[in-house]
Amino acid sequence: MNFGRWIGLGAAAGLIAALWPVVQGSLGASLPVPTVLSKHSVRTERRAPVEADLAGLDLMRMELRPQKVTAPLPGGRTAELTVDPVLQRAALRVMKKYAVPEAGVVALVPKTGEVLVYASQVSEGEKFDVNARAEAPAASVFKLVTGSALVEKASLTHQTEQCYRGGKSNILADELRDDPERDKWCATLGIAMGRSLNVVFGRLAQKHLTAEDLTEMGGAFGFGAKVPFDVDNEAPKIEVPDEPLEFARTAAGFWNTSLSPLAAALLAQTVANDGVTLRPRIVRAVSRGKEVLYQFPQDPVVVRRALRAETAEEVTQMMLQTVSNGSAYKSFHDQRGRGFLPDISIAAKTGTLTRHEENRHYTWLVAFAPANDPEIAVAALVVNTPKWRIKAPDLARDVLRAYFAQKAAPGVSAP
Repeated sequence: MNFGRWIGLGAAAGLIAALWPVVQGSLGASLPVPTVLSKHSVRTERRAPVEADLAGLDLMRMELRPQKVTAPLPGGRTAELTVDPVLQRAALRVMKKYAVPEAGVVALVPKTGEVLVYASQVSEGEKFDVNARAEAPAASVFKLVTGSALVEKASLTHQTEQCYRGGKSNILADELRDDPERDKWCATLGIAMGRSLNVVFGRLAQKHLTAEDLTEMGGAFGFGAKVPFDVDNEAPKIEVPDEPLEFARTAAGFWNTSLSPLAAALLAQTVANDGVTLRPRIVRAVSRGKEVLYQFPQDPVVVRRALRAETAEEVTQMMLQTVSNGSAYKSFHDQRGRGFLPDISIAAKTGTLTRHEENRHYTWLVAFAPANDPEIAVAALVVNTPKWRIKAPDLARDVLRAYFAQKAAPGVSAP
């Protein structure tokens, strides 16, 4: 029996049963209804769903003003966005400065879902919204899914230790077998997350998880369904094979999954928010000329509880290793080892994968900070050709620098 499969919209029945809504309504409930303001400022309730009002919203044509950001809507209307103009400019400036061929970055407030940055760049060819496209492989960002499943399904912790050998750039079948005489190194699950140790995740997944476990956890994180958002977006894909070697490789982040920057930002938001996924919101109000037509509710809208709070805390402890001594250390520290964001704890996960036949090199960083009381979650994707000048961890770092510099955090300078 082959358990590998593509999850469609809504995922599997078992997965849906495992998730529970935390606010009014069900998982299939309508999105929040905006408040309508007449020209006499009398509040009434509009019955039409949000999507009908925001159809045609163009986030690629934002107008950045000193105090607010807007985007055009059909019918001469304008959407006022939650986007922070200072942070949006900082993200666009970094992408332009380093002439990245293709990049997207989304930042939001973990406890509200309010989008602070929604920046996209395509330097050559047809322009499109990178943040809404789920073409990029999830790569090692998928280790967040595997790590969460290991905690929830097998009761492992960030301190669980696994000895290993090999697995630096791939996973071979022989490397998945425990051999005390040849396993020269050992690492905790936290260190394995921070340093992206593929074979550790492959071995632990083979020992403790099934294809259904990973598929279910992927669905809990939103794989297989579009992000409920004000613009259309592609659903991240997941296919978990049951063949042992390919299963282990998938668990470690080698292919069989895809992700958009928008969906990746929700992965970080979910962990940062104690395992509860919120609907990202980017439209604050809609107007025509000087007349305000709609003001949208500002209360957070819960999509689902994806993880237990205890699981989210364990995954956070794993993610702390990435910047402190793992795969993103160089991006967040100068050559003397001084941090660009001193005294700010950052939980993060990198991802790197190359489609050699297409000469496309994908790099990711998803992160939130401060880790103990998250204020901002960010996801950055950079797609490079053989010649490149910047990777995703650098782009995400500079968004975080812009955010904390704006808050006058000690020792933090704007990028």
